[in-house]
Amino acid sequence: MPVVAVIGAQWGDEGKGKVVDLLAGKAKMVVRFSGGDNAGHTIINPFGKYALRLVPSGIFSKQTVCIIGNGVVINPEVLVEEIDLLKQNNVDTSMLNISDRAHLIMPYHTLLDGLEEESRGGKAIGTTRRGIGPAFTDKTARLGIRIGDLLDKVAFKERLSSLLEYKNAILTRVFGVEPLSLDEIYQQYCQYGEFLTPYIRETTAMIEEMIDRQEPVLLEGAQGTLLDPDFGTYPYTTSSSPLAGGGSLGAGIGPNRISSILGVYKAYCTRVGTGPMPTELNDEISDQIRERAHEYGTVTGRPRRCGWFDAVAGRFSKRVNGFTGAAITRFDILDTLPALKICVAYRLDGRTIDYFPGNVNDLERCEPVYEELPGWQTPTTDIREYEQLPEPARQYLDRIAELINCPVSLVCVGPERSQTIQVRPAF
Repeated sequence: MPVVAVIGAQWGDEGKGKVVDLLAGKAKMVVRFSGGDNAGHTIINPFGKYALRLVPSGIFSKQTVCIIGNGVVINPEVLVEEIDLLKQNNVDTSMLNISDRAHLIMPYHTLLDGLEEESRGGKAIGTTRRGIGPAFTDKTARLGIRIGDLLDKVAFKERLSSLLEYKNAILTRVFGVEPLSLDEIYQQYCQYGEFLTPYIRETTAMIEEMIDRQEPVLLEGAQGTLLDPDFGTYPYTTSSSPLAGGGSLGAGIGPNRISSILGVYKAYCTRVGTGPMPTELNDEISDQIRERAHEYGTVTGRPRRCGWFDAVAGRFSKRVNGFTGAAITRFDILDTLPALKICVAYRLDGRTIDYFPGNVNDLERCEPVYEELPGWQTPTTDIREYEQLPEPARQYLDRIAELINCPVSLVCVGPERSQTIQVRPAF
């Protein structure tokens, strides 16, 4: 059962898109299983440079079936634009499929996301204001609309009418804004439905058939483990589970069908938005990393906070996901640094701890305990064999593997597909 889950191991933006794009050449199916269009996967390949938000990163491999799973919330406007852009650039989208169980982001979700974030003032979570959280809230509260509902226009209008009456009451009475128009939303979403109808289908049987045929399947995660609503830095988290367990739920397969789990780590740490990040730097090194790596949000353009590799958090991610291998990305960004640091423990209220605290207030007080290693100060972008890496580079990778208790499978030394060192087979 060659099912590989590709999971973000930090705070997102680890380079999962490149890893999936690379592995998709060997896969027969790629399933995006969580998040929404708040998660951008930047990909550079022979087709050009793309910032995908909803379409699975395997779309560039002609033989690969791509599925947007039931665990994704879909803004249909964004998805239609993305499909149109791919078609304009001669990328075949005929292998794209959308689970009829995937929930829709509605205009009131986006509006409420912004209003709720503004109402928090100085305690804002730092959402992308794209309606992701409110859409997942409605899904859990059984107030959601699924993309399959667009296939029956009469039933869709009845459900929308009932829900919009409730949402408009919140918009007008709680936030004092104008109500949304039922007819405008209905007509707009019917148009989206007509465009997307050829892609909408029951997908769990498709996935099961592929697995039963022993064909390689990739589960593509969004965001990162440390943004998980259960195990991340709550409440500064996302709204759906980016964990390997979320891959089972968000794709509609049993957990025993997943054969290996690849955790994607940057060679350093980054984070967008608010919330604790123990190894964050605010100095010339962080500025150098940010500009050298162009660490700005794929979707939002917000500058990412940068810091040293956090092995305490990395080991925690390995534990809650069960990683069988690690992909280390953006390794070449460290090529110019004379010395590197890895966080091996935290200092909390005068004592040393080696675990990732569940309480966000405790984590905010944690100070990193660093181990310093020599840099290699030579380019790695043209290296394709692990043994050809400079000895200090191998020492850095070996130390990370030891600290997170997970072998390294891939090392990415640049944004191109070819700029990858395979240490161990991913499949």
